[in-house]
Amino acid sequence: MKYLITGLGNIGDEYVNSRHNIGFIVADALAADLGVKFTTERFAFRAEAKFKGRTIIIIKPTTYMNLSGKAYRYWLTSENIEIENSLVVVDDLDLEPGMLRLKTKGSGGSHNGLNNIIEMLGHNNFSRLRVGIGSDFAKGFQIDYVLGQFTKQEEKLFLEKIPVAVEMIKSFILAGPANAMNAYNNK
Repeated sequence: MKYLITGLGNIGDEYVNSRHNIGFIVADALAADLGVKFTTERFAFRAEAKFKGRTIIIIKPTTYMNLSGKAYRYWLTSENIEIENSLVVVDDLDLEPGMLRLKTKGSGGSHNGLNNIIEMLGHNNFSRLRVGIGSDFAKGFQIDYVLGQFTKQEEKLFLEKIPVAVEMIKSFILAGPANAMNAYNNK
């Protein structure tokens, strides 16, 4: 069994520890938990791990957020991974900071990375782990907010929540999305 875990974010030092890069941060934490390192591959930083009899491919697209679908579709196809065995980790403005929600389908809303994946696939039937970043910004300042750095308070909160996100991903892989949602979504 093969799984593709895709953390969305933007490459470049100016985006490190930005709210929009929480997908990269969770992917890094998962790779560290599984004891693997990323290498630069086609369209993505890629790591491969073995976990309880399963192969896990973890990617961080290098295509920038708005073209995330290019890397996601490439690795899904080249690794011959079923869509049911893929999970996209993404920031979400509609959830309070640190809130974690697993979904098996849905619209991309205002998230350009998710919308690009939906456009590239031609459907929205893929699982995503939504990581809340909140929406504490004035009208017209959404881009500044999502590309902005975490506050000290947010950093402390995410230090607690990122290990939970890693456990949710492992539950998704071992127990399936329904069981992972039941175990974690309302905690």
